[in-house]
Amino acid sequence: MIHRLSQPDYDRWASQIKRTGGCRQPIHLRGKVEHYDQATGRLLHRYTTRTEPNGVLRVPCKTRRASRCPACAEVYRADTYQLVRAGLVGGKGVPETVSAHPCLFVTLTAPSFGEVHARREKNGKVLPCHARRDAETCPHGRVMSCTKRHSAHDQRLGEPLCPDCYDYDGSVLFNAISPELWRRFTLALRRRFARLNGLTVKALREQVMISFAKVAEYQRRGVVHFHAVIRLDGPDGPSSPPPAWATADALAEAVHHAAAVVTAEVKPLGRTFRWGTQLDVRRITMDGDLTEQAVAAYIAKYATKAAECVGTLDRRVQPLDNLDELPVREHA
Repeated sequence: MIHRLSQPDYDRWASQIKRTGGCRQPIHLRGKVEHYDQATGRLLHRYTTRTEPNGVLRVPCKTRRASRCPACAEVYRADTYQLVRAGLVGGKGVPETVSAHPCLFVTLTAPSFGEVHARREKNGKVLPCHARRDAETCPHGRVMSCTKRHSAHDQRLGEPLCPDCYDYDGSVLFNAISPELWRRFTLALRRRFARLNGLTVKALREQVMISFAKVAEYQRRGVVHFHAVIRLDGPDGPSSPPPAWATADALAEAVHHAAAVVTAEVKPLGRTFRWGTQLDVRRITMDGDLTEQAVAAYIAKYATKAAECVGTLDRRVQPLDNLDELPVREHA
């Protein structure tokens, strides 16, 4: 630090660092840029990193992952919050009249792949995990019961009562197929909404636009579920109101139907996946428990997180990695 402070280019170095916004892993660029007048060929401007401290230009990494760089992830989180909120109440080029459009907050969950340890509360009191008097013994000799009152930071949360019974193949495949399951959900939702109103999908597009904003969240057991904002607009998008018959109740009915019927198959393995039975559908209001601010903050929060929040790595597993030496628990 003393050496850096004593360098004649310290002010320029400090200016670069400040402009990265506190980035933990700034990118170092080397090279030059030359601007020429295309008509005359005259050099208009030249820049080279040779004159910069250490011969590099430092720029922020702009990652969205909070585990990699909290500063850049916070910029991404704040931007996401403003964009989602603008889609609910207006701003950023979206008219304020959009706040009157029917809008739902939907949570689609993963199916069960086996009993896992969980923290349960009732009226502020922590309940036993899986307390059962007549608990069955699994084929591997483990009693499928747990009377532990888990703390919020218990590492066993999300881990199976019996690892040998847990469907690890299914959980991994569900994570891989979930984007396709989401795509099919949106298609089924449009078809159902059109049918409820006596229209074809083509005719629906001429009168109503269904807009989505979603984020994936990893549950403690390691599988994803999706939080989505679903809004009804007129045919021209948020600048046009939907027709009177396009109501939040009809949209909610279409969501329930689509979530129940869509499937996605991993054909080489002959396995078919669908959403879990837990489905949460709530209307977004400008006052009450589920405001536009709460929804925007919730989606922005999980936009900066990935699988590392469930005890796995925040990077790819490389072919040469020694899996036994990775700092993760056996379940992850």
